[in-house]
Amino acid sequence: MPTPVWFGEGDDKLYVKTRNDSGKYKRIRNNPRVQVAPCTMRGKITGPQFAATARILPSQEWPHTQKIISRKYWLARIPFLWSKKNEFVEISPA
Repeated sequence: MPTPVWFGEGDDKLYVKTRNDSGKYKRIRNNPRVQVAPCTMRGKITGPQFAATARILPSQEWPHTQKIISRKYWLARIPFLWSKKNEFVEISPA
């Protein structure tokens, strides 16, 4: 299911912040195999897809991941956009 996300890049991986009650989080929890592709903000795929593996990160890894995402998106730095349901996902090439 195409789902556009904000992501940060670091350590040859992608990092995503998402809510733990979202569909993408539940799908990753059930099956870590994902497809990654460039897309528009509405989810229309605009380039090649790549197989990858997603991993839900433990909370001790969140500060590093938040820094990676905040470097790319200034809105990610605003505290009121944080939800207690937000968690981070790491995506590695398959």
